[in-house]
Amino acid sequence: MNARAHRRGVSWRRRCLCIAWMASMLPGCALIRHDSPPYTEIPPTQISLANDIHLARDGWPAARWWTRYNDAQLDALIDQALANAPTMVIARTRVAQAKSDVDLVRTGSSLQVSAIALLDREHVSANGFLGPFAQNEPALGLTGPWYTEGVVGLGASLNVDIWGKQRAQIAASIGVTNARLAETSAVELEISTDVAQIYFGIQTNYQLVDLLNESHEIAQFSVQAHEARAARGLEPRTQFEEVRAQQLAIERQIVSTQAQIKQFRESLRALAGAGPDGLPEIRPVALPASQAALPVTLSYELLARRPDLQAMRWYVQSSFDRIDSAKAAFYPSFDIKAFFGYNALHLADLFTHASRQINLIPGLYLPIFDGGMLNANLSGARQGSNLLIEQYNQAVLNAVRDVALTGSRLQALDAETDLQKQRIESVTFTRDSVEASWQRGLTSQLAALEARQPVIAEQVALLALNGQVLSQEVALTKALGGGYRADAPVELKPR
Repeated sequence: MNARAHRRGVSWRRRCLCIAWMASMLPGCALIRHDSPPYTEIPPTQISLANDIHLARDGWPAARWWTRYNDAQLDALIDQALANAPTMVIARTRVAQAKSDVDLVRTGSSLQVSAIALLDREHVSANGFLGPFAQNEPALGLTGPWYTEGVVGLGASLNVDIWGKQRAQIAASIGVTNARLAETSAVELEISTDVAQIYFGIQTNYQLVDLLNESHEIAQFSVQAHEARAARGLEPRTQFEEVRAQQLAIERQIVSTQAQIKQFRESLRALAGAGPDGLPEIRPVALPASQAALPVTLSYELLARRPDLQAMRWYVQSSFDRIDSAKAAFYPSFDIKAFFGYNALHLADLFTHASRQINLIPGLYLPIFDGGMLNANLSGARQGSNLLIEQYNQAVLNAVRDVALTGSRLQALDAETDLQKQRIESVTFTRDSVEASWQRGLTSQLAALEARQPVIAEQVALLALNGQVLSQEVALTKALGGGYRADAPVELKPR
């Protein structure tokens, strides 16, 4: 019992000495000299709109927001683009790559076991540490100077994450993965809004061609009438040339509009990643009524609904974890290495009991003088984090600006549309009056037809306004984050 107690006492003293030695070495660690306070994120008071920006309808976009237009063609085109667009494939691949990075970082704190097999044919130096083995004395077991050494066994290693360095690296990698998931949603929003704007551009041009064709028919009749009058000497040829110039201008507009439709279609095909025949036929349909809506307040709700802002917040949070990892590198690291197997200078003796080898190597690594490497690493992590914070702040300001500008444009377009409709009513009254006079025989058919041209011109202007309204409505949907909705904005915890 006394011997056992003595051994326990010796063991306890050794442990105390080991702990005391570690404590005495801690002040000798490399010191943090190059760190600064983190930058601050933008305050919520700046995530708001001016009081004079509002629309008749309030609310946020819903998931699959494009279905509110009840257009099967638009639904099919957006679904095709989201499934096949190269940018979507790239975004999904980036997410998969980030997940692989997380798995890779996690392996750093896991138990590593590997099989080891080594064959070494070596010539021993007579003047080296193994000099006696260079002699050939079989009686002593020395058969030098050539030996064939063999090693077979299992090696293992385990890093003990005392200060959380590995955990911080894992958290940083997970943050990047979450950021790329949000970026994927941002790409989906980008693609869906681009498809919708191009599609409505095509439909607007379809209607414009119809109006131009109607105007062209009137211009053609007018040209024929003035040409006949000029041929009879009833009027100078100048009037004929004027209406002929108007007809040519209309024809030029028709050619330009049809070319723009083709360009829109090619842009849509490239966006959807479709081949020459991979895009379905787009049939003309009436433009939908405006359904733009603007929320009463933005504040933190905008952060949860904008995928690009969520991505930026995740990148910032990930940068904080990288700072934690950089700080943990200043403290001692501890690992355990082990080996179990066989080791012999002669292959014939390799698998004998006497050749069995067991190694257990606990290791403590304490940074003392590193030439400033750890401080440089921390400084780089801190400055990179500060840069991301400022980029995030600018992204928030840009998001609020996008909502404000688009909302104010829609307000102005709504007012312009109302005025344009009143203008059409006025010129329509004039047209109807001239047509009534023609039906009573008080004026010519030519005058009645030419009275339609101002109405068509105003209808073209109204069509352009309606196209702009739809384009701005889609832009507002994009500015508000589409149907994206995070559970809650990522809570930033500067460190």
